[in-house]
Amino acid sequence: MLVPVGHEAAAVLVRGLHKRYGERTAVDGVDLEVSTGEVVAILGPNGAGKTTTVEILEGYRRRDAGEVRVLGHDPAAATPAWRARVGIVLQSVNDLSELTVHETVRHFAAYYPQPRDPDEVIATVGLADSGDQRSRLLSGGQRRRLDVALGILGRPELLFLDEPTTGFDPAARRTFWQLIEDLAAEGTTILLTTHYLEEAERLAGRVAVMAHGRVLEVASPAALGGRQQAGTTVAWTEPDGGSRSTVTAEPTRVVAELGARFGGEVPGLTVTRPTLEDTYLAMVAEEQP
Repeated sequence: MLVPVGHEAAAVLVRGLHKRYGERTAVDGVDLEVSTGEVVAILGPNGAGKTTTVEILEGYRRRDAGEVRVLGHDPAAATPAWRARVGIVLQSVNDLSELTVHETVRHFAAYYPQPRDPDEVIATVGLADSGDQRSRLLSGGQRRRLDVALGILGRPELLFLDEPTTGFDPAARRTFWQLIEDLAAEGTTILLTTHYLEEAERLAGRVAVMAHGRVLEVASPAALGGRQQAGTTVAWTEPDGGSRSTVTAEPTRVVAELGARFGGEVPGLTVTRPTLEDTYLAMVAEEQP
């Protein structure tokens, strides 16, 4: 029997999830829990099973085995009422491209029993000045904002985001992140798949790393793979021009000793802690055959 996470009802509960395509195992015993109001990012290389797992949670793909509850229901038996509680922002959408932003949002609003006000949603995602623009003429960043507008239009309790900032320039990506943070602050539960490690670190309270259809670890970005206990690399340049470095659990002490030895400024000093990318790549590399 599935049970809630902690003291709150879980938005997503998965136990022993399996999915095969012929001879290939796409999902191999995945366990995952997402608390209500939490933002969780799923990371993994192509072919890790991320998309299949999320499609099962969204109710778009059947599982072979395992228990799944999304907002308390089995997505394999999704009802219109359940779907109205879930928002989905797919990686690529090309529907109704000849409609304007206003026409598109108003059209989709009719599918929900209690939609948000279309004009309010358009303003929320930063498209108020593009309301009369045809969807096909929007920039990549604007199109992604429209996708999010459609995803949040029905007041979803749970929002799925699949590679939401693919193709964004750095400025557009950071603006989009703020929008997602605002939704999270309102209490929306968000399950995010992304290849951008900086995005996961910025947005997610926890990350789940997948490889070969399995979840390797679920932890906060800071704690993943033992990052908090990993040594810090202190590097500097000696008077003869040679580079030196040491890995230590006490970087402050090492820097202080170097400062005393050099009489103040330490040439070429860098202090580097393992990044989320370093940790993620090491975890995935260990799983390679």
